Amino acid sequence: MSILLAHEMGHYLACRYYRVDATLPFFIPAPEIGLVGTLGAFIRIRGPIPHRRALFDIGIAGPLAGFAVCLPVLWLGVVEARVVPEAPPEAGVLSLGEPLLFRWVAEWLRGATGDGQTLLLGPLGEAAWFGLFVTALNMMPVGQLDGGHVTHAMIRKHAVLVSRLGIVACAGLLYLRPTWLLWTLVLLVLARRPHPPTLDDEKPLGRARVLVGLFGFAVFAVCFTPSPIVISWPEFLAAFTSR
Repeated sequence: MSILLAHEMGHYLACRYYRVDATLPFFIPAPEIGLVGTLGAFIRIRGPIPHRRALFDIGIAGPLAGFAVCLPVLWLGVVEARVVPEAPPEAGVLSLGEPLLFRWVAEWLRGATGDGQTLLLGPLGEAAWFGLFVTALNMMPVGQLDGGHVTHAMIRKHAVLVSRLGIVACAGLLYLRPTWLLWTLVLLVLARRPHPPTLDDEKPLGRARVLVGLFGFAVFAVCFTPSPIVISWPEFLAAFTSR
């Protein structure tokens, strides 16, 4: 919840800085679904964006703020995790894919796990994983996502092409995991219209913001995993129906 709150407050404070009318964060409750008690959080921006710099700053502030809060949680989560024997594939109900950053931090703090072993995450580790996953989803350069805002601010003339390529790439992930179907449909909805222009789309972005934008997409790369949640459906359904 702290990671999501930091993410949305990053957007909100950037809106306040540029005097853009926006609401405080709202959380979508889901107490019995998934790893966390929410389906996400959002703010509603009710005023126009004055220029490209403001659009860039508002778009990038959320993912970077959430990522900054996620880092210490990731460190604590890896320290908290226990090394256990790896269960055979047929015995697993649910397993989480490893983003590059999670793997790097685990190897740095715990060393390489032996053959037939794996890290069993505790609550902090699961929260960190979820924070990295949300950061990656939001930084996809598509439509009205944060990454879409950043892309439009950086290369507005080619942002539509990049957005379409992002949707095609997400659809291609269906070959690995059918669970990407829902997110692909969400992206199609978010990208059904071109990104609206700011009041001054000709205002230059500046070299410093371009570097920050590249860093933001590097964060996306190390937080993303093509197989985020692997579910063994027979065992999952058996465990769910026995509750």
